[in-house]
Amino acid sequence: MNPIYHQAKFLTSSPDIKTNPPDSGKEIAFAGRSNAGKSSAINTLVQQKNLARVSKTPGRTQMLNFFTIKDDLRFVDLPGYGYAKVTEAVKIQWQKLLESYLVKRQSLTALVLVMDVRHPLTDYDRQMVNWCQHSQLPLHIILTKADKLSPGIGQRILLEVRQELSVLTIPVSVQLFSSLKKKGIDELHEALDRLFGVRGIVSKTT
Repeated sequence: MNPIYHQAKFLTSSPDIKTNPPDSGKEIAFAGRSNAGKSSAINTLVQQKNLARVSKTPGRTQMLNFFTIKDDLRFVDLPGYGYAKVTEAVKIQWQKLLESYLVKRQSLTALVLVMDVRHPLTDYDRQMVNWCQHSQLPLHIILTKADKLSPGIGQRILLEVRQELSVLTIPVSVQLFSSLKKKGIDELHEALDRLFGVRGIVSKTT
């Protein structure tokens, strides 16, 4: 486990790319369907209860939320997609915000795609995977709510997702995760270390 992620602090919320923080350093963005447990996963990995807002109403994340970690490293919580009960105009606005960030942000280093293990690789998820492939952006997938399934079924789904994505030419990794049971935190930290390239920082501080 890398303690630098526990230092994460809220930086700013941005309604459009013009108000984003300076485009420097490295950012890892978290994306996922509105009810996939993205905010809970972020809070679990940083060991903070309320860093990312969690709501019983899917789709609460409506802006780009930036969190600073250490030096020039950041997390970005992207608006959820595909489920939220909002107007079509708002959905279009969110889509434009996502596309603008993903296409124009030079400091975007990798994407963490959050999926409910019971409903992996929806059409929206596949669109994000295809975008990463097209942009040659490294991808890490966490299959959340693993506590809702038996270990055997969870492992089967994990293998199926890995198999489907094995044709990609980008760096891609997949894991099971449970915010409730605190399962998969170390594996997620290791993936973030790899994507950020911070192993040197870890060796100096631990």
